[in-house]
Amino acid sequence: MSIKRLLDIAMSATGLVATAPVMVPVLIATWAQDRHSPFYIASRVAKGGGSFRMVKVRSMVVNADKSGVDSTAADDKRITPIGAFVRRFKLDELAQLWNVLRGDMSLVGPRPNVERDVALYTDEERRLLTVRPGITDLASIVFADEGEILSGARDPDLDYNQRIRPYKSRLGLLLVDHGTVALDIRIIWLTLLSAASRRAALHGVVGILEQLDANSLLRDVAARREPLVPYPPPGASEIVTSREQPTLH
Repeated sequence: MSIKRLLDIAMSATGLVATAPVMVPVLIATWAQDRHSPFYIASRVAKGGGSFRMVKVRSMVVNADKSGVDSTAADDKRITPIGAFVRRFKLDELAQLWNVLRGDMSLVGPRPNVERDVALYTDEERRLLTVRPGITDLASIVFADEGEILSGARDPDLDYNQRIRPYKSRLGLLLVDHGTVALDIRIIWLTLLSAASRRAALHGVVGILEQLDANSLLRDVAARREPLVPYPPPGASEIVTSREQPTLH
C-alpha cells in the first residue's frame, strides 16, 4: 500500500470522526427541511474511466440533477436554504471522506466529473483519469468561488466550459505530472487556510505553480486578480462554443 493511500485512510477516518459534531446537526437540518434524504449520491467517473457513487450532503432540491444542468451558479434556484449554508462552508464535500476511506477517491486529486463532462474531454484531458479523483486540488482553491463566477450566466454549463474548465484541467494535469505526498500535504494545508484567508491560499498556490514552472497564464489565473476569459481546453485549439459539441482536438 502506497504512502499516499495510507495518508488517505488515516486522514479520512480521523476527519469523519472529528467533523461528526458539525455534520450530524447539518444532516438533521437538511432532512427536516423537506423530509428527504440528507445525502446526495451520484455517479461520477472514476480513475481509469469507470464509475463510482460519490456521496455529498444534499444542498439542492430533490431530483435537481434531472434538470440536465451540471454546473451550479450561486444564484441557482435549485439550492435549498440549508443548502446555501452547506455550500458556503463546503460542508457538502466533507461527506466524500467516506469515498476516500473506501478508496473511490483520494484527499487530493482532480475533482470527479459527471459522464457528460468527461465525454467532452480532449485526449490531453483524459490523462486526468489516470489518477484517483480527489476532494481538493489546486483548482478547488483557485475556483472555490465557482458558484459566484457562474452567477447570472445564461448557460452556466457553457460558461463553465469556456472560463473555468480550461484552467481547471490544466491545474489538474500539473498534479498528474508532478504529484507527490509532500505536495498533497501542502494542498491540504492551503485548502484549510483558504477558509481563513483566501488571498493567502491563492498566494500559496501561485508559489507552487512557480516551483512547478507553470506558464505565466496559469499563474495569473491562479492569482485571480483579473476577470477570467474564455480559453481553449488543454489539447484543443478552439474555445468551446456549445455544451453539446465535442471539443476539437
